[in-house]
Amino acid sequence: MNLTRKPTRRGVTAALTVAVAAALGAAGAGASSAGTTAPQTRQIASSTLGSDYRITLTALRSPEDEYAASVRLQVFTQSGGAWKETDRVTVGDVDGWFWYPLTGKGAVCAFSTASTEPAPMTVSLLLTPSLGCSEPAHYTVKEGRVYAG
Repeated sequence: MNLTRKPTRRGVTAALTVAVAAALGAAGAGASSAGTTAPQTRQIASSTLGSDYRITLTALRSPEDEYAASVRLQVFTQSGGAWKETDRVTVGDVDGWFWYPLTGKGAVCAFSTASTEPAPMTVSLLLTPSLGCSEPAHYTVKEGRVYAG
């Protein structure tokens, strides 16, 4: 008795159809969920200047490169008893930072603010443990808006 079966044309076609459908379904599922996921973020520093301003630094992981990140500086002002964003800027280049040093211990080398109008700010972040900290970036917050310098 012969226990091995020779595949039929219909069986091969059915198997290929199932395999192609499964592959397309998986690709479609990946594509549909890829556009809906928000980038990974981590707040790395914040400062509240009286009741005038709240300033935050947030690391945003790159969707294209798992090791790269951007840093967003946001300014919030009080409005109706809640903090409302009034401005945001990118510190340095988009995806110009490394995610792991930026979100690890000692990531913020300097983050200074002052409760004056305009409010001066200085930001320096860890490039890598071996390279050390970035050159300080200077900003000014005036009437809820961020200005370089």
